[in-house]
Amino acid sequence: MASTYNTFNLHTTPEKFYIEACDDGAGDVLAIDRVSTEMTLTVRKDVPPSAVTRPMCGIMGTIRLVAGTYLIVITKKKKVGDLLGHAVWKATDFDIVSYKKTVLHLTDTQMQDNKAFLSMINSVLNTDGFFFATDYDLTHTLQRLANTSPEFQEMTLLERADQRFVWNGHLLREFMAQPELHKFVYPVIHGFITMKSCCINGKIFDWNIISRRSCFRAGVRYYVRGIDSEGHAANFVETEQIVQYNGAKASFVQTRGSIPFYWSQRPNLKYKPKPQISKSTNHLDGFQRHFDSQIITYGKQVILNLVNQKGSEKPLEQAFAKMVDNLGNGMIKYIAFDFHKECSRMRWHRLQILVDKVAEMQNEFGYFLVDSDGTVQLQQDGTFRSNCMDCLDRTNVIQSLLARRSLQSQLERIGVLHVGQRIEEQADFEKIYKNSWADNANACAKQYAGTGALKTDFTRTGKRTQWGLLMDGWNSMIRYYKNNFSDGFRQDSIDLFLGNYAVEEAEMNTPLHEPKDWKFLTLPIIMVVAFSMCIICLLMAGDTWTETLAYVLFWGSASVVTAGVILFNGRDFVDAPKLVQKEKMD
Repeated sequence: MASTYNTFNLHTTPEKFYIEACDDGAGDVLAIDRVSTEMTLTVRKDVPPSAVTRPMCGIMGTIRLVAGTYLIVITKKKKVGDLLGHAVWKATDFDIVSYKKTVLHLTDTQMQDNKAFLSMINSVLNTDGFFFATDYDLTHTLQRLANTSPEFQEMTLLERADQRFVWNGHLLREFMAQPELHKFVYPVIHGFITMKSCCINGKIFDWNIISRRSCFRAGVRYYVRGIDSEGHAANFVETEQIVQYNGAKASFVQTRGSIPFYWSQRPNLKYKPKPQISKSTNHLDGFQRHFDSQIITYGKQVILNLVNQKGSEKPLEQAFAKMVDNLGNGMIKYIAFDFHKECSRMRWHRLQILVDKVAEMQNEFGYFLVDSDGTVQLQQDGTFRSNCMDCLDRTNVIQSLLARRSLQSQLERIGVLHVGQRIEEQADFEKIYKNSWADNANACAKQYAGTGALKTDFTRTGKRTQWGLLMDGWNSMIRYYKNNFSDGFRQDSIDLFLGNYAVEEAEMNTPLHEPKDWKFLTLPIIMVVAFSMCIICLLMAGDTWTETLAYVLFWGSASVVTAGVILFNGRDFVDAPKLVQKEKMD
């Protein structure tokens, strides 16, 4: 495999960027013309002495905004650990550098738009969870990497990457077209990675979790649900648990993703908007595309649907079960488990019912195992595809239990655990295990819902606590605010970053200036004034109590009626995306 360069210097002149590879023995320099945007290879002696020089860690790519093209570079990185002897890095800081030397050629409106687009790109870059390796393919599981052709092995990291998980794929489109430049760039994944060195029975082994978030149908909680016409599911995440000991390595893969048909749940100021299943779309076509691709990639599918089987979630559960029946594919098995009903009143031990129910299937799927000689001993023949409404809190709890069951078998097989020993009895490792899975939950939740995960007290401690319930309430309040009043901007940011919306240079009319409806400006003012007057009347009583009561009732009624009108027209008051294509939002 052709590895990429590790360290760079960025030399800047008024005419060009020179990106110098600083690895031992490297002499290549990438020259980028700031006017024509042409990229060519040159050598160190061609860099003018007058160039302003600074170190950098890598290239995310380029993007075109109103002011012109921008170069996005990684300026800081932090080592996460080593995977099979290869360093894995977390990108922690970025810089966005303009090709243009000035923005004076823009109108005031264009400058405002360009500033808004830059803040969107920064919003994505500041969302924690970008990881990369310069000499290892992080986009593929161990099993996929083991089942490749010699031609695949010779490809560059960019060519061989699983495009579902390359978050800078759009930014690297110009580099992709020039193979000679591939050694300057690498795929960056978004999600979560933890790497721990652990000890059981005096035996030291490496234990890792890698969660890869798909960039297809990516977005935020309420604005991206279900699937698209290609069968890509919202909030699709592939999670791989890897253990290495004494040259042997084992892997267990699970997936999560939104309920895979056409449905939506647009925010409308209500705490829990009612899900809407599309009545005008052929669901089975997209549904089949989704599972065809899942079966090709992962083998047999066991669907673990954890949504409520009553209330607003019930129609989704019924539709999901019906579609699996209509598809009639023997490679797919459907299991519904009403998580909230089964675990109500703190009865979290009842999760074992589901684990026991799928135990035989998990044994049949197995896991991927390579012995110390490099010989493949086992292949994983299927995956659990878990979902709840958001594929976050309930999903992560179940995934951590299934992963522990797989790890129990793996550690026995490679000789870390003695026969009869249980992971749960290894106090030090159990603490690492639970906290890492809770960290995984938090990372996935922050990227999709904007806050940390719920129910992580159970993942961390194995039991539900009053403090955990209190924290869940706090996170739910933060989610409510973000989902209604800031997620439109977050959705636009993701769509711009991934290329779902393209900005034209010097664009005059962007969608950022859609005028607000009169209700948006008028009704909140009326409600605030009416409520304020109600309070003032209470504090400054009139001559008689009947007069005071009349004023309070009048202004109180005005504020309540206005609030009711606002709630009735809730969609007009939330922060909705402005850039995204309409069909994606339906």
